[in-house]
Amino acid sequence: MPNVHGKVTAVSLGGSDLSIYSNSVTFARTADSHDVTTFGKNAHVYQGGLTDGTASIAGFYDSTAVSGPRAVIMPKIGTVVPLVHRPEGTATTRPQDTVDVLVTGYTETSPVADMVTWSIELQMSDSVTSGAQP
Repeated sequence: MPNVHGKVTAVSLGGSDLSIYSNSVTFARTADSHDVTTFGKNAHVYQGGLTDGTASIAGFYDSTAVSGPRAVIMPKIGTVVPLVHRPEGTATTRPQDTVDVLVTGYTETSPVADMVTWSIELQMSDSVTSGAQP
């Protein structure tokens, strides 16, 4: 199985490409677990439930007034917008995940001896559509 380098990852939020400002993306999917164990069993029996997930994106701050991460993300806090995650980069037939997300948090970190960074936390809202890029 060929390995894929993370440097080709592409990500957009609300139609704005954040790839050039980003250096880390986490895309986590989960599902509810329901215990349906009945009398007489010697072990738990489980049934799956609703799916859920979160995503986070982080990168380096850019002071570009119109297209930098602060300008793009801050107005989206508390709103639901589309997230497009392309772990193998942008090209026809490569995988893509698309999901609406609630932007739950934006953080800027300013260390005294390093570059200013940013990160966002996203809560998935509804189903993830996974497939090949058109």
